[in-house]
Amino acid sequence: MTQVPNTPSLQIKWATDHWENLAAFALRRRVFCDEQQLFVTDDRDDVDENAISLVAVTLNGGVPNEVVGTVRINEDNSERGTWWGSRLAVEQRYRRVGGIGIGTGLIRLAVSSAHACGCTRFLANVQKQNLLLFKRLHWRSLGDFEWHGVLHYRMEADLDFYPPCAAPKVGFFSSLKGAA
Repeated sequence: MTQVPNTPSLQIKWATDHWENLAAFALRRRVFCDEQQLFVTDDRDDVDENAISLVAVTLNGGVPNEVVGTVRINEDNSERGTWWGSRLAVEQRYRRVGGIGIGTGLIRLAVSSAHACGCTRFLANVQKQNLLLFKRLHWRSLGDFEWHGVLHYRMEADLDFYPPCAAPKVGFFSSLKGAA
């Protein structure tokens, strides 16, 4: 179990401050460009123009400190009610930390907040190493494909498992104790 000093709690919410969005993009760049090398210098694309960024922010004494996780959600322009989640990223040193798991919390808020916005179908393209996590979280595979040389699965969330979250700008709080 990894211990992270001086970070007793975490808030998972929609990014509402400019610094949170900048930190989310920087985290995505570290994960998808530097670490996984899926993109050369930047992972941003046209989806970012209309996407909502969600962040996991460490809190020290209740004060926001650092973005340690992110995901983006967006409604499909061609299919009303269909929403997508993408670019799920967790800071490497926090991947095995958290009462509920940072990735799990981001997925939960992504689907629940989209559900509150009228989502009738929630999809994501998930890398192979995350397939079991998504299955445990009540997602089903619709098939696999290769993207940027990496095996991905098109996944669909069971919306019955994700009640609508009416306050995504506040989200929820979690302890960082235990394993992810």
